[in-house]
Amino acid sequence: MQAVVPQDAGGWRLDRALAVALPTLSRERLKALISSGQVTNAEGALARDPATKVTPGASFSVSVPDPTPAHNEAQDIPLTIVFEDEHLIVVDKPAGLVVHPAAGNFDGTLVNALLHHCRGSLSGIGGVERPGIVHRIDKDTSGLMVAAKTDPTHVGLAAQFAKHSIDRRYKAIVAGHPKLSEGTVDAPLGRSSANRKKIAIVSDGRGKHAVTHYTLIERLKAAAMVECRLETGRTHQVRVHMASLGHPLLGDPVYGRSRPEHRELLNRLKFERQALHAARLGFVHPVTSETLRFDSEIPQDMQQLFSELRVKLL
Repeated sequence: MQAVVPQDAGGWRLDRALAVALPTLSRERLKALISSGQVTNAEGALARDPATKVTPGASFSVSVPDPTPAHNEAQDIPLTIVFEDEHLIVVDKPAGLVVHPAAGNFDGTLVNALLHHCRGSLSGIGGVERPGIVHRIDKDTSGLMVAAKTDPTHVGLAAQFAKHSIDRRYKAIVAGHPKLSEGTVDAPLGRSSANRKKIAIVSDGRGKHAVTHYTLIERLKAAAMVECRLETGRTHQVRVHMASLGHPLLGDPVYGRSRPEHRELLNRLKFERQALHAARLGFVHPVTSETLRFDSEIPQDMQQLFSELRVKLL
């Protein structure tokens, strides 16, 4: 690939100038290419220092190796595709599907499914042919997720998540009736000192800033449907914050206990997960700058639980 330093980029770092000249590659990717000897100047000399200052009009040749295959296996797992273009893909994840391979779940994950579905359209994230996962949803939570197909898209989405500008809204069925029709939980989250597998509200400086805004949608039988808008996106945020108010999610095996009036219903419906669904996802497309917003109806199992609780209330 040939790149010419823009006229207004005099004195810039080489990696920064190339990122402007070659917008299909991220600055981090270009930095790695420079350091690995894949960039030469007009005289054919290697340019190995990303911090080298450049002059306007200078020409460089960038060699981009084919992305190396991901170490994860591509698997033909059915996916519900909400939106897809050459840059990114939005899926509606079912409950029970793990997002990323890890100990105990090395395959059968969303990443395995995306590797199969997007085969041939992944330009490489950091030089590896894989989807760019910028956020996660718990295995037993359903709903909307976005993944990047290219380095620049991955960087752009990650920046929006870091700035907390993503519109993320969850529907949840919680125990009890919140006293207020709407409210905010502003409480830092971190690993529980009593149980490292759990997340807890921590106030000793170890926790990460976490804010959840909730709105009561409908009162049910000893329960309620609420919408939770995430200002931040911490692990188990909705589950921990709602439990801290005394309103844990129905079916949550970690942060709540089923009340007697709910236990029989949950068992009868075989509802064995937290009643939580990522119902809205909104962001600015990192390449086209278009504002995108997607909504997803709660899945059948959660809808049935809601209907049963609603009918009994009426």
